[in-house]
Amino acid sequence: QVQLVESGGGLVQAGGSLRLSCAASGLTFRLYSMGWFRQAPGKEREFVAAISRSDSATTYADSVKGRFTISRDNAKKMVYLQMNSLKPEDSAVYYCNAEGLGRAYWGQGAQVTVSS
Repeated sequence: QVQLVESGGGLVQAGGSLRLSCAASGLTFRLYSMGWFRQAPGKEREFVAAISRSDSATTYADSVKGRFTISRDNAKKMVYLQMNSLKPEDSAVYYCNAEGLGRAYWGQGAQVTVSS
């Protein structure tokens, strides 16, 4: 049974930082590309960042480039999202995503709220 469990969300003031973590289990972690998506109330889920399975190449949404950093630890089966210079518009539920071997898995989400 594949599980992705996010942690590290919370309430922070604008300009602050948070670090999200995603613990994966039940899958061969190194064979999966990992990503973060977010969904704000009344909006569609949107891509935030991704990291490849092999060379750890990273991609980011334009809205977070230069502020967010995705990383992974294959030995620990963890993926992280360091979020700096947070803005109120970054407030959303953040979801961890794993894609590989023709399958995709999602975590339950972690709430991030940025106050102005």
